[in-house]
Amino acid sequence: MPEQPQTIRVGASVLNQTALDIEGNSRRIRVALTEARAAGVQVLCLPELCLTGYGSEDMFLSAGFVESAMEELVRLAPATAGLITSVGLPLLVDGSIYNSVAVLADGQIVGFAAKQNLAKDGLHYEPRWFQPWSPNHRADVRVGQERLPVGDLIFDAGLIRIGFEICEDAWVSDRPLSRLVERGVNLILNPSASHFAFGKNQVRRQLVLDAVQKPGLAYIYANLLGNEAGRAIYDGDAYIGIAGQIRNSGPRFSFQDHVLTIGDIEFNHPESKPDSDSIPVKFEFTLAEDALGHSASGHSASGHSALGPKAALDSERQEWESCSNIKEEEFTRSVSLGLFDYVRKSRSRGVVISLSGGADSAAVTCLSRLMLDLAVAELGLDAVVRRLGCQHPESIHDLKQLRFHLICTAYQATRNSSDITRSAAQAVAVGCDSEHFELEIDSIVEDYKRIVAEALQRELTWELDDIALQNIQARSRSPSIWMFANIRNALLISTSNRSEAAVGYATMDGDTSGGLAPIAGIDKAFLRSWLTWLAQKGPVGIGPFAFLDKVNAQQPTAELRPLSQNQTDEDDLMPYPVLDFIERCAIRDKLMPREIVDKVMVEFNDTLREQAVFWIQRFFRLWCRNQWKRERYAPSFHLDDESLDPKTWCRFPILSGGFEEELRGLK
Repeated sequence: MPEQPQTIRVGASVLNQTALDIEGNSRRIRVALTEARAAGVQVLCLPELCLTGYGSEDMFLSAGFVESAMEELVRLAPATAGLITSVGLPLLVDGSIYNSVAVLADGQIVGFAAKQNLAKDGLHYEPRWFQPWSPNHRADVRVGQERLPVGDLIFDAGLIRIGFEICEDAWVSDRPLSRLVERGVNLILNPSASHFAFGKNQVRRQLVLDAVQKPGLAYIYANLLGNEAGRAIYDGDAYIGIAGQIRNSGPRFSFQDHVLTIGDIEFNHPESKPDSDSIPVKFEFTLAEDALGHSASGHSASGHSALGPKAALDSERQEWESCSNIKEEEFTRSVSLGLFDYVRKSRSRGVVISLSGGADSAAVTCLSRLMLDLAVAELGLDAVVRRLGCQHPESIHDLKQLRFHLICTAYQATRNSSDITRSAAQAVAVGCDSEHFELEIDSIVEDYKRIVAEALQRELTWELDDIALQNIQARSRSPSIWMFANIRNALLISTSNRSEAAVGYATMDGDTSGGLAPIAGIDKAFLRSWLTWLAQKGPVGIGPFAFLDKVNAQQPTAELRPLSQNQTDEDDLMPYPVLDFIERCAIRDKLMPREIVDKVMVEFNDTLREQAVFWIQRFFRLWCRNQWKRERYAPSFHLDDESLDPKTWCRFPILSGGFEEELRGLK
């Protein structure tokens, strides 16, 4: 008689790791293993390159670094007792480095699976460091005194036969999935390092759903979590799929170091013979029992069941992930988590912001408050105080005091600053509980003007020296705001957005000053709509920030010319929706200027052709002249696949012909 089906508990543990921190990463893996074992998990999937950090960049080319990872893997192996698990690390095989996962069973390393399809677009440069593994190829690698198998392998534990799709493997048209099923695999693990972009989790979810349409196939997906190395944010997606559906999924954007998603899956004993290239795995499966005394559906974090103390947060997650403002929620939660990790991993004592009273500085100040609000809601006040290394923690008794302790803002006025922006800045500072200062810097600006005028032996005027007179005000704000950051040992936040970066509408060493530009990957039109949403509705579980009404009532302005000139950004440039549309056509879609004219007229249907041509000429000339500025911007978060960051997404020459012949010929 055929053997009866058996239920086993599987898990996906997402991890918040740090690049190059092998010791710390291993420590967090050990905690995740302990929690999984306590929850009765028998097969556990961990994220891609979780031992070294996915973002270790050119250190993957260091033989010593790769060797250190292997040494730590050997030390880690005993901690996998009672589990079958995967641990991602770089692997040196016959002189080449591969992106691999070690398979460990009950305290022993049994072999390695290697990634076949390398991510090579946008943020990803895997072919710089790794070689792709050939399908159906097998080799051996020395680990201590043993030689262990590596390659496109199947790991046969009797009841289950495990194969791997490592992140990008699942995204290509010819994914390994079908070949693995043909070879008798009934469980696929997908260790991933898939960066956040708006709506991308739905694509991942569909990849899992597509896989589990195969009869009898189960699939476990585990992504990285948080800001690992600076620019990329990982949302911590986790999925367990079987029988054409997602059985369980984990929370996204958690502030925990790890989150475990578990599920019970019934497996039939394979009828086919093992694949000739399969690796036998000795492991005794036991009947799945919930060691925590709860249903096995759901997730847990730091030892708490999803149906225990975290139930409210789980319900909140389901609410925001199904709401109509999903992009606003994703933006809020991704940047808040990215900023939280950036602050703590850079060992900064909070953040400092030059608060102008405009939309951009208001946005980053609100995001700084939100990172604390969301972290405290999930972790608790004491845990956040510890993790951020707050000085004088005994003086912090509530969330309001924590905000004041970690957020510093300053409004720096010249004679061209208005009462409107001063009042708006004050409202944001009060609403975010920041420690706020008002500085008068007009005398500093006037001193610079006087010194240069004396050197030139002529008066500086707005008619002759417009740009210079605007820029000196922005640059005069930089030294004092840097002083606040240095005195507090805090992270100075730059307030530049993507729309300004596209056309260079920023003062280098002025408003671009800072160690991080968290909104440089998002356009101005979205920021303005997000601030309106934040004022009127706000994130689920947080609520509205009504104090933003004074910010939202204004037209965006640099406020650098005399007040009598009524300066606005859109008068200087063009309407932001038009600017953002042209940018997408030119940079995302790679269209030439002549191809964009008709598109602008269709998109903005009351636009005269002459006006469309003028806007396009202005955009391309400003874009081409200002690549040098984009090269010097502070690091930014990657939030969608339309980034202008020249270091990770959009390459463009600093010097170029600038499309001049075509621009002159536009009619």
